[in-house]
Amino acid sequence: MPYTVPQLLGMSQKELDDLFSASLPGDIPNGEANGTAIIAPGTIYSQEIATFINHFAWQGKTFDASSGTLRNRILPFGLNAIVAKVYRGESWFDGKDCIVLDYSETSLLAHWIRDEIRLIAPGLYLGVVYWDKTKLIDFAIQFPGQ
Repeated sequence: MPYTVPQLLGMSQKELDDLFSASLPGDIPNGEANGTAIIAPGTIYSQEIATFINHFAWQGKTFDASSGTLRNRILPFGLNAIVAKVYRGESWFDGKDCIVLDYSETSLLAHWIRDEIRLIAPGLYLGVVYWDKTKLIDFAIQFPGQ
């Protein structure tokens, strides 16, 4: 069953966790993806929070698969900043294979952040954000046209 971002925003935390755990990593993405923060999943506030964050803080990620890096698109005008290394690795969530977005060596601002993503539908990845090894929030990244 293909998933959509609105469906993800309506899921409970357990449903998101189960979906992430049941999904395979997919290929390391390439190109520009739109991002959606999933905060307060399954509540009436999730969509409003996601919209606010998307307009004022984080719009998505731009991947360069050939170099194994990405840049986050941040701020209202979509500045490409906050670089991460991108590689396959073991998930801190469940020990299974995932795509790691590692900021530890590339960003002074976000060096304690690690994201993990897995493909859940064509062009749509579900992600988990960690601060050190503490899980913070979920997010989705979607590649337009896929």
